[in-house]
Order: sequence, then structure tokens, then C-alpha cells
Amino acid sequence: MSWGCVISGTVSAEPAAPAPRGRLRAAAAARFGGLPGAFWIMFSGMIANRVGNMVVPFLVFFLGTRHVSAGAAGLVAAAVGFGGLFGPALGGLLADRVGRRFTVILGLTLTPFGLGALFAAPSVPLFIAAAVVLGAGSSVPKPAASALVSDIVAPAQQMKAFSLLHWAINIGTAISSAAAGFLAAHGYWLLFLVDGVGCLAFAVIVYLGVPAGTHPTAGAAERTTGYGVVLRDRVMLGYLAINLLGVLIYSQTEFAVPLAIKVDGLSPTVFGLVGATNAILVIVLQPFAYQWMVGLDRVRILVAAWLLIGLGVAGTGLADHAWQYAATTVVWTVGEVAHAMVGATIVADLAPPDARGRYQGAFAWIWSVARFAAPAIASLLFVTAGEAALWWGCVGVAVLTTAATLRLAGPMRRRAAALAAATRDA
Repeated sequence: MSWGCVISGTVSAEPAAPAPRGRLRAAAAARFGGLPGAFWIMFSGMIANRVGNMVVPFLVFFLGTRHVSAGAAGLVAAAVGFGGLFGPALGGLLADRVGRRFTVILGLTLTPFGLGALFAAPSVPLFIAAAVVLGAGSSVPKPAASALVSDIVAPAQQMKAFSLLHWAINIGTAISSAAAGFLAAHGYWLLFLVDGVGCLAFAVIVYLGVPAGTHPTAGAAERTTGYGVVLRDRVMLGYLAINLLGVLIYSQTEFAVPLAIKVDGLSPTVFGLVGATNAILVIVLQPFAYQWMVGLDRVRILVAAWLLIGLGVAGTGLADHAWQYAATTVVWTVGEVAHAMVGATIVADLAPPDARGRYQGAFAWIWSVARFAAPAIASLLFVTAGEAALWWGCVGVAVLTTAATLRLAGPMRRRAAALAAATRDA
């Protein structure tokens, strides 16, 4: 009963409807409330960092201005991905041993160093060395940031938190994409400058806004085992294997989809349409997705995500026109939004408190491996077995990934419940 309904000793039979402003506040609280200030620091910094993520998409064009051949430019681009294989493992280890805040700041300061070295490199070997540093440095902060979220956000709110971080990444990426072409037209040095400033701005935000010592102190035994704690965990290894398969499919959106567009004789503008459709949908859907799925089991959401990603990417094989490519993009983007909520959240559920950095580091490393390997797999299938083999392969891997997730569902739920109970008792 609302006390506002008591008038002259009578009580209204129906409570007054909430004012529009009250409804807006309630909706905002449901989507964004309940998260600590340190999380919003990371959220803001993530946007600043992604806004500055301009160099890599234009790397081949920049190298062309330095008279680097197409073959050598491909090696430099591959070197960025190769460096990305080392950054997550280092970031996860340092996050547990030294601290989350230190590790995030370290990666954000290494990245401008790599950018400067890449811009000033006088030869191809130095371009490649700088690209390795850039790839490694830019991937160091992610596991530490994810571990920090696991530390400071209550388990019931972690799905919301990881969903919003994915939202922040896409907001920053959308702004970056809109501005990068304009800046490149006025000089590639502007891309390097904005990228470096974005990283340093994020580092300052983290230094000022995130307190030191925000993670549990690891025990002596865990400090000496490195990633052994992950390698001995069969449930986590199974989850990593599942994600490797799933991300191999998702990564085809960055290589096989544009390749298919080219084979169909369509212009690069169509791939721009795919990217815009993906970015707009993520920005529009991500804040609402948590409210729609908050009561659902995380493993079921993950299963749905793998199916949507697999079928959406495989559907590319049926597309011949721009609107059809856009339609398939809608399918795999919804899967991406669902996975963004539960992927790292499940890692947080499985990780012991003193090993969260390494668990998130292993998870981020799987993403780096898959994205590094996906172009080679797509090229091999295109050349040897034909385009249809790639798309049918995506269907088969999606079914396998879904079945494996369902098979692992019981052990994952039991592990999450046991760790939650142990945390409450502590």
C-alpha cells in the first residue's frame, strides 16, 4: 500500500501508477545499478582505450606509405597477433602475483611504447619487433581487468558487469571507427597519437580511481605454480577447449565473411555494412540483454550463444546480396551479446579467488589463439576443399561445441556452487 493513497481517512483501492520519471529511474537502476565505483572507472577507461584503438585496422595502409611490400605488411600484421599470444598469459600471471591495478597500468603504458616504436621503425625487422610488443602490451590488461571485476562485483551482479564492459568496448570501437578514417586522411601520425593518448588516459583513470590491493593475497603454494593451477583443473580445461572451438567460428566474421563478400563480387562497402550492423546491434541490445536473461541459467545462455554464432556465421554461405549478409550478421551478433554476458562470468564462477587473474588470462589467451589461427584455417579450407566446406564446418563445430557445453554443464554448476559456498563461509 502506498501512504500517498491515504486521503481524508480513505484508502484508494488501487495504488497510484509510478510517475514517468520514477519508471525511468527504476529502469536505469535495473540495468546499471548495484555496481561499485571502481567498476565504473574501468568502464570509462575501457571506452577511452577503445576510442584510441585506431592503428591496427589501418596498419596495412600505414605500412604502404613507408613503402613496405604487401607480403612484408602481412608479416607485420601477423606479428601483432603473435604478440597477442603472450600478453594474456603475462597479464593473468602478474594480476595474481603483483596486483590487478599494476598489471592494467603496465599494459596501458607498454602499448604506447609499441606504437611509438612501430611509427619510428626504419626497417621491416624492426616493424615486426615493434608489432610484437604492441600486440603483447595491448593484450596484457584484459585478464587483470576481468579479475578485478570478479573481485569487486558481487557474484549476482557479475553477468551485468561483464555485459556492460562488452558494451563499453563496442561504444569505444564505434567512435573509433567513425573518427579513424577522417584522421587517417589528415595523417597517419594522428592515429598513433590518439591511440597512445587513449591508452595513457585509461592508465591515469585506473591509477586515480582504482585502489591498490583490490585482490585477495595468493597463498605461497599458488604463487609458485604459475598456470599449473589452471592446467590441473579439468573442468576449466574443458571450458577452455569449448571456447577455443566457439571462438574459431566467431573469428571467421573478421576474415571469412569479408572473403566471401569479395568472392561474391560485392564491394567493400558491404563489409562496412556488416560491421555497422554488428556495432549498432551490440550498442542497442547489450544494456537490455541482462534484464532479459537475468533469471536464466548461465550454461543455457552459453549454449544459445554458440548456436546463434555458429548458425549465423555458417549462414554467410547462403548470402549473395548485401541485405542477406546483414541478416546473418543479426543472428551471430545476438549470439555475441549473449556470450559477452556469460563467457568471462563463468570463468569467474570457476576460478579460486587467489587465481582469478590466471584463469581470466587463460580465457583471454584462448581468444588470442583462435583469432590468430582462424584466418589460416579459413584460407586452407577455401583453397583445398572449397567455400562450402568452411560453412558446413562452422555448423559441425557449432553442434560439437553445444554438445560439449551441455556435457560439461553439471561439473561447471557444481564447481560454481562449491566455490560460492566456500567464499560465503570465509
